[in-house]
Amino acid sequence: MKTQVMLLAALMLAGCGTFETVVRSDEAAVKRLKERKTYCGAVPRIYSGVTYDFCTLHALPGPGIDEYQYDGAGTPVVLLDVVISGVLDTMLLPYTIYRQQADGSIIVAE
Repeated sequence: MKTQVMLLAALMLAGCGTFETVVRSDEAAVKRLKERKTYCGAVPRIYSGVTYDFCTLHALPGPGIDEYQYDGAGTPVVLLDVVISGVLDTMLLPYTIYRQQADGSIIVAE
């Protein structure tokens, strides 16, 4: 059980919206969102992980969202990531406010 929880935590962190937008480069986040064919034009750095997850949900059906597995109840795993990203985004709020002021939003569509 403990190993399963650790594995789930590692998988969630690897696909976490906060990790994608705060830790990785802007280009990497833009590339992933374009691969998922999202309709989002920009992602603000403040609560960027939550916004990234909602952009992922607001994408064309198909290869862009198929990587998220569904549990037995039919709830996408990405909704769990929204909660995790919300907590992490809140903890990183001073840093993301600074980055928003210094660099602006992450522009997806140009």
